[in-house]
Amino acid sequence: MNSSSVVVAAMAALMMFLLLAPTSDAAISCSDVMKDLRPCVNYLTSGTGKPPSACCAGASALQSAASSSADKKAACECIKSASKSLNPNPQLAQALPANCGINLPYTISPSVDCSKIS
Repeated sequence: MNSSSVVVAAMAALMMFLLLAPTSDAAISCSDVMKDLRPCVNYLTSGTGKPPSACCAGASALQSAASSSADKKAACECIKSASKSLNPNPQLAQALPANCGINLPYTISPSVDCSKIS
């Protein structure tokens, strides 16, 4: 099989995956969530004190973007997944929303139960 056939086959497989993948009511994507919280990564893994203003701005943007139940659950699942690899400081992660003056319906944690979010 030549390289153009491999590319065509890969594109066809990708298109089939996208067409057959289950749809979600959530409008927010993991890339949106990670973009908003990227300024918080260093703070959550090795910071102290108050979070940087860019982190709070991102957390606030996430709070605004995740307005529906489906969005909140999707954001929670993204954060839960990312937390497993980032291993944030639990105290800093739990205090982040309050320290930024926002309210998130979940904790930034690898063990958060996202199914309880409404």
